[in-house]
Amino acid sequence: MTTTEAAAAVATQRERAPRPRKRMISAGARATMILTYVILGLLALIYIYPFLISVGSSFKTDADATQNPLNLLPETWSFAAYERLFTTVPLLQWTANSALITIIVTACRVFFDSLAGYALSRLKWRGQTIVFAGLIAVMAVPNVVLLIPRFLILKQLGLYDSFAGMIIPIIIDAAGIFIMKQFFESIPVSVEEAARIDGAGVFRTYWSIVLPMARPALITLFILSFQGSWNEFSHFLISRQSADLNTLTTGVASLTSGQLGSGNQYPLQLAAAVLMSIPVAVIFFVFQKRILSTSEGGEKG
Repeated sequence: MTTTEAAAAVATQRERAPRPRKRMISAGARATMILTYVILGLLALIYIYPFLISVGSSFKTDADATQNPLNLLPETWSFAAYERLFTTVPLLQWTANSALITIIVTACRVFFDSLAGYALSRLKWRGQTIVFAGLIAVMAVPNVVLLIPRFLILKQLGLYDSFAGMIIPIIIDAAGIFIMKQFFESIPVSVEEAARIDGAGVFRTYWSIVLPMARPALITLFILSFQGSWNEFSHFLISRQSADLNTLTTGVASLTSGQLGSGNQYPLQLAAAVLMSIPVAVIFFVFQKRILSTSEGGEKG
């Protein structure tokens, strides 16, 4: 058989081969699917509706925001709130303070939480179980319960009303340690054996071998740490008193009626809140695909 005849025979067999039938969806299954999407769409709308109100109300006047608080579109578009944010309100100073604290806290949490998680998952030392149980207990305690003891400690150590007092107590997070510990346990121990044979110590094995494989967990921890420190309010409220140390959260909270003029100041507060949400939203959308692939590091091992 020549090459031409063989090709013709293969083409004939392909034509005769039964084509895969399209999977038919019953009317009941289709109705259920449509109903599910409708319910999910309504739930998403309920969840995002307050944020849409914030965006719309930031372009309203004080009178319009008071009379029509739930309207998405303002009757008269006004950029007065955004103009006041960059003229009357020290927004840039608040943003600089928040950025400084967020960068330091995020970097420290990613490093120290991953280091502690590696120690709890890989190293064997006396009291390890007790420390892990204490970590779980800390996660179970509401943060508001710890505010007064934290305030008293800061006053006693002379760290109150300073950047050190605002940063040091939150550079380590129990939830972050738990996340890293659980992820490190999903990585096979065998990947570290070659490094130990080459004479690598514990820290070098952690830094050069295990940590690069934990990239999905590190990115998740990075986003949670960035969001948590950027939006932190209660700790900054009890760790500082000076207006120069205001962050975006405490600064926006200070924009109450009567401080910067008459009116309820709703558009001003909501405009500041909308601007505050931009960095967190950008960080999330940039790294969202990396968050979803949480098993990437373990599979590579």
